[in-house]
Amino acid sequence: MNKINKADLAKFGNLELLAKQVVEGFITGLHKSPFHGFSVEFAEHRLYNTGESTKHIDWKLYGKTDKLFTKKYDEETNLRCQIVIDCSSSMYFGKQNQLNKMEFALLCAASFMELLKKQRDAIGISLFTDTLELNTLAKSSLTYQHYLLQELEKRLHLFTPNKMQPTNSIACIHSIAELTHKRSLILLFTDLMDNVHNEQAFIEALQHLRHNKHEVIVFHTLEKSSELELELGNRPLKIVDMETGEEMKLQPSEIKKTFTEQSKKYFEQIKIKCGQLNIDFVDIDITQGVEFVLQQYLLKRQKMRI
Repeated sequence: MNKINKADLAKFGNLELLAKQVVEGFITGLHKSPFHGFSVEFAEHRLYNTGESTKHIDWKLYGKTDKLFTKKYDEETNLRCQIVIDCSSSMYFGKQNQLNKMEFALLCAASFMELLKKQRDAIGISLFTDTLELNTLAKSSLTYQHYLLQELEKRLHLFTPNKMQPTNSIACIHSIAELTHKRSLILLFTDLMDNVHNEQAFIEALQHLRHNKHEVIVFHTLEKSSELELELGNRPLKIVDMETGEEMKLQPSEIKKTFTEQSKKYFEQIKIKCGQLNIDFVDIDITQGVEFVLQQYLLKRQKMRI
C-alpha cells in the first residue's frame, strides 16, 4: 500500500487532487486483485462479454489492467453515507513529516467522497469537538460534494498549538443520531481519547445510531508506535495532553509495559462491545496507507442492504 506523507499533501496542493490520485491507484489495484466481485461493481464497471458492443469499453482501464471492462451508466443512488470526524486537539498529533491523525482522517474522507461519487451515492459530513460544529445532509450532487471538500480543506489549517480543544464525542454522536433522519452508513473517525472513564456512555451513543437503523464503522485512528506502544525513546520526557494542557514528566520505558497493556485492554473492550451491536470497529494506524481504510468500507458495503 502506498503511504502518504506531508510532502504529498503539499505536492498536490489540496485534498481533492490527492484523493483522486489515491482512489485511482486503489481501484486499479482492486481490478488486479482476487476481489473482482465488489471492485468491478463499485467502480461502475463489469467484465466485457464477447459479442457485446465495444462502444462502452473503458480503454484507459484496459491499458492498466490488460482486461476489458464496460462502463455502467444506469446506477441509481443506493447509499447515504455520513462521514463523522473527531476534530479535537488530540487528532492533530503525528510524527514530523508524516500526516497527523486529522490529516489522515480528512484524506480518508476525501477519498471516500471520490469513491462514492462514482456510484452517485449521497454524502454528508459531521465535524465535532466538544460541540457538533458542522453537520450536513447527505446529497449526491457534484456541486454539493465540492462544498464538502472545501469544508474538509478548512480543517487542515485550523489547529493552534497553544489552544486546547477538548472533545465530547458522546453528546455529539447522540446529536448526529437525532439529526440523521434517513438510514445511512456512518463512518466515524476518532482516537477515543476522551472516553477512558465513560466507556459505557460512549457505547450507548453508538447504540443510539444502531437503534435508528444506521450501519456504523468506527475507525479507531492512532499513531500506534507513539500512542499505543509508547515508542518514545529511552530518555526523560515532558508529556503534554493536547486537549487539557496537563503536563507530566516521565521515563517512557518505566511505564511502557503497564501503559500498553491497559490501553490495549480498554480499546479491546470497546471493540467487543461494538461487535455485540453489529458495529464494525477497525483499528487504524495512520502510518498505513489509506487503501486499508477504503478496503474496510468495501467489505462493509458488500454486507449491507441499505
